[in-house]
Amino acid sequence: MSIIAVRIDGRLIHGQVANLWTTKLDISRIMVVDDEVSENAIEKSGLKLATPAGVKLSVLPIEKAAANILAGKYDSQRLLIIARKPDRLLRLIELGVPIKEINVGNMSQSDQSKAVTKSINVVDSDIEDFKKINTLGVKLVSQMVPSDRSEDFMSLLE
Repeated sequence: MSIIAVRIDGRLIHGQVANLWTTKLDISRIMVVDDEVSENAIEKSGLKLATPAGVKLSVLPIEKAAANILAGKYDSQRLLIIARKPDRLLRLIELGVPIKEINVGNMSQSDQSKAVTKSINVVDSDIEDFKKINTLGVKLVSQMVPSDRSEDFMSLLE
């Protein structure tokens, strides 16, 4: 399987993802999985600009991302999947995409969110989605940058 890493990051592609994670994991393709972003030409062009040279980019709705992965379209590549929120990844898993571990990165603060760490903020629906993902046997970790220690995300959530 070509999925090297899966990350939740509200900022999608930015310095940490573009420079640190992509380099550390020797990623050849970044896949942003998000129904809304895949329909937004301005956001997509911003993501293209943020993608490192030599790395391919796919910005796909959830169903198409799952279909492409399951069809083996990226089997020869080193794939980093990024989503803004856990619901997108839960849907991918429910569609049969074999995800073993999810790195929970930055999730922005809002009026409804509560802080889990200084850079991870969740709303009630996120907590439910994380619990469902965990129940499905997917390991959830939190590691902002490769040099940080990886922490068990579910214990942070409690």
